[in-house]
Amino acid sequence: MKQDIIHVYLMPGMAASPLIFEYIKLPEPQFKIHLLEWFLPIEDEPISDYALRMCAKIKHENIVLLGVSFGGVLVQEMSKHINLRKLIIVSSVKSMHELPKHMLLAKATKAYKLLPTQLASNIDIIEKYAFGETVTKRIELYKKYLSVNDSEYLNWAIKNMVSWNQEKPDPKLIHIHGDSDKVFPIKNIQNCIILKNGTHIAVINKYKWFNENLPRIILDS
Repeated sequence: MKQDIIHVYLMPGMAASPLIFEYIKLPEPQFKIHLLEWFLPIEDEPISDYALRMCAKIKHENIVLLGVSFGGVLVQEMSKHINLRKLIIVSSVKSMHELPKHMLLAKATKAYKLLPTQLASNIDIIEKYAFGETVTKRIELYKKYLSVNDSEYLNWAIKNMVSWNQEKPDPKLIHIHGDSDKVFPIKNIQNCIILKNGTHIAVINKYKWFNENLPRIILDS
């Protein structure tokens, strides 16, 4: 009997390119990976409306939807519009209550409006003034994996990240989170699969774990 293909859609993090998934491989022909990517939002567009527009990119039924970081927030909003086989988030949050305190403070004070997002379009200028091996490596990662440097998109994304108001997590959601994530510290995260020594970019530097474990996670009922 012919086995149905499981279509797995992957959504990268804020401003990131689908290239962050370049090392993610799932067994063929049982699984087929589809890469989603950010497009520019309409001015003041609610994330729920943006998610509905992103759903138009989904071309299959009963899919697996996986999102990283802010992409994890987006796929949760998308799941309110479409039926899924499985919803998975990585290095993300399941509700506003898992956001770190400084993000909640930024929401309350609207301090996110003060961030110099226009600098994102001048990464080459920033690189000239980078000092130290760690900073240089980080900028190299930014140049490789960031695909959206539009300041209007970044303003929109940051606002919607810190202002996300989901109270209760989807009980069926699967959350994979690194215990060394500095963006969303593990101390704020409940009910997740803990990835030992996993940072916020675990999907890149822990890709072997994902390749070994995602098939089982997807197939588990």
